Amino acid sequence: MTTAPMQFRYSSMSAKTFEHPADRAATAALKQIPFLDSTIKQIIAFNYERSFKQMYLANAVKIGPQQLPRVWELYLEVVDVLDVPQTPDLYILQTPSANAFTLGADAPIIVINSGLVELLTDRELQSVMAHEMGHVLSEHVMYRTALMILLNLSLPSGLGAIPLQALILALLEWFRASELSCDRCAALMIRDPQVICSTMMKLAGGSLANQMNLNAFIQQAEEYENWDDYTDRALRFWGELNTTHPYAVLRVARLLAWVRSGAFDRAIRGDYVRRGQEPPVDVEFRKALEYYTSEFNNLIRETGNGVQQFSQRINEWLRGQSSTGTAE
Repeated sequence: MTTAPMQFRYSSMSAKTFEHPADRAATAALKQIPFLDSTIKQIIAFNYERSFKQMYLANAVKIGPQQLPRVWELYLEVVDVLDVPQTPDLYILQTPSANAFTLGADAPIIVINSGLVELLTDRELQSVMAHEMGHVLSEHVMYRTALMILLNLSLPSGLGAIPLQALILALLEWFRASELSCDRCAALMIRDPQVICSTMMKLAGGSLANQMNLNAFIQQAEEYENWDDYTDRALRFWGELNTTHPYAVLRVARLLAWVRSGAFDRAIRGDYVRRGQEPPVDVEFRKALEYYTSEFNNLIRETGNGVQQFSQRINEWLRGQSSTGTAE
């Protein structure tokens, strides 16, 4: 394979370098669920994955040296910088929606929508490619493929649906966490977090994003992250429960927090985890317990504060009504 020449490369970089704690925790927790891996592999074995791949082979355009060579060179650059052991096939699909995804447990493929290529600059497009490659490096694809299959199934009704619904919710929680990891992977490849922020702005604002102010969007992300109404913050949990991706502004806020932590600078200087040097699974599982205990306590605290704030508002409203003589 011929790759585009690069001035730097993250040689043998492990995905643990950029994986978000929520991703590591959720993955470790998923691996502790009895029979989950074997169940997912059985689901995939029913030819669903092969069916999806055949669909894109038949209904999309496979990118290569003779097919959209500029996009292919951008892709090879991503492969080279991230030192990806095997290059997944890359497809472009005709659809106006700006999206990309990775599919396949054994031999992943990456699909980008034509609307995404038209919307983004070359560097922004590379950031999306690097994001998808992060899913490959983190071995997210098996669980992602299983979730796609489950979401396309007609689930049974009644009590028989409860185990599958619980599995879907667990996979959705992990899915959202995995997106935060891959935003970090994209930032490492591009080496400019603001490019990932501008990509998020365009995904949120569409073609009008070319007229928008990136600094204002980043400020909006900080405002969302630091929102001090605990009622609203607690409600976010329920709003995100059935979504596959975190909100765009939240992704920006979490990425910038990671950059400020110093981890980004350390990684681009070469201080990162190498493949084969990853922490043992039992250590990751202990971190999972710690993370989810902390998250649950935060949710309870924010919910409690939210209830208190709500009660105060009701009391203030009642006092106001009483003072005007309109309370019933």
